[in-house]
Amino acid sequence: MIEKKKIFGFTPNVFYTGIVSFLTDTSVKMVYSVMPLFLMSIGASKTSLSLIEGIAESTASLIKAFSGYWSDRIGRNKPFMLIGYGLSALIMPVYALVVSPLQVLIFRFIERVGKGIRTAPRDSLVAGSVNGNEVGRSFGLHKAMDNSGAILGPLLAFLLLLFHPGDFRLIFLLAGIPGILGMFVLVFGIREAKKRKESLMKNFRFSDFPKRFYLFLAIIFIFTLGNSTDALLMVKANEVGIKITFIPLVYLISSVVSVFLAIPFGSLSDRIGREKLLIAGFLIYSLVYFGFGVTANVYVIVALFALYGIYSALTDGVQKAMISDLTDENKKGTGMGIYNAMLGITLLPASLIAGLLYDKVNSSIPFYFGGVMSLLALLLMLIYITTKPKKETIN
Repeated sequence: MIEKKKIFGFTPNVFYTGIVSFLTDTSVKMVYSVMPLFLMSIGASKTSLSLIEGIAESTASLIKAFSGYWSDRIGRNKPFMLIGYGLSALIMPVYALVVSPLQVLIFRFIERVGKGIRTAPRDSLVAGSVNGNEVGRSFGLHKAMDNSGAILGPLLAFLLLLFHPGDFRLIFLLAGIPGILGMFVLVFGIREAKKRKESLMKNFRFSDFPKRFYLFLAIIFIFTLGNSTDALLMVKANEVGIKITFIPLVYLISSVVSVFLAIPFGSLSDRIGREKLLIAGFLIYSLVYFGFGVTANVYVIVALFALYGIYSALTDGVQKAMISDLTDENKKGTGMGIYNAMLGITLLPASLIAGLLYDKVNSSIPFYFGGVMSLLALLLMLIYITTKPKKETIN
């Protein structure tokens, strides 16, 4: 059921879910804007750095599909969000206790399990709380709030490193505070987007989803193979001469750009179609990655991080809106779960390939690989558009 009362033009569920994401991402990005440098300080290689990220995401990703399906079965999303966000809020300060890369992997896995539990039900709640012509705009708000946290988190980490150089553990401890605040907003601000009992999904069948749903997933799979962990972007920035203290500050540039553009791009996708924005996003991504492979100039790296923010605003929320378009009302959680699980599973080979290329060949090759895969996804998306039926159902 769509809520009529709105806050700043958005339904309460969409608005408060955005606030929860903002606070949680502030917490998470405080930690992960410095985690690559912390891992290297305790003996991790670039390959193990990528492997930790890939294993944690991939092994927890199946949970995303399961939680989305189960939320469709019972017609409830909030319990999954409570468990998922709760795990993240608890884990962040625990990083202050680790002394080895293996311990980071364990806690990273637990935290990603939390994300796996909450992601698809949260996206399903957003999609189920708005009208069809507001889906892109609503996911745009969620992306903007997510990236606002991605701005504040690294900024706080930068300030802490400025006054306490090298004290990564202090950052980890303080990162728990916004996560706990996010839990309060979730408990008291978000209501269940209830579904009629007779419309609930009963059994999963692959045939329940249209062929174009799977074709779209295949395109995203190709793209994601070249979309390795952002940790390598931060490592490259450090290697070209940006000091460790300023790495979080450089990282947040992309988030600042994405915050300003996510809602306008989401609204634009509601009007002109998702595919056109995704094509533009893939093109910009390829330019960014080829740029990271070619340049050794600090100012160019900073500019590329800004372009990376444009890519993020063009694709992240729009892809979720596209999945919502391609799935029936009672299967959105499952559809979101399959999509998010595919992203997580693909990150393992993507990160492993990039890390090995970085360590065993040179620092440019993984970025060239990412650029080529993005161009291939762009070509496939063009084919996807040319084969689109005249009337494609939008839920």
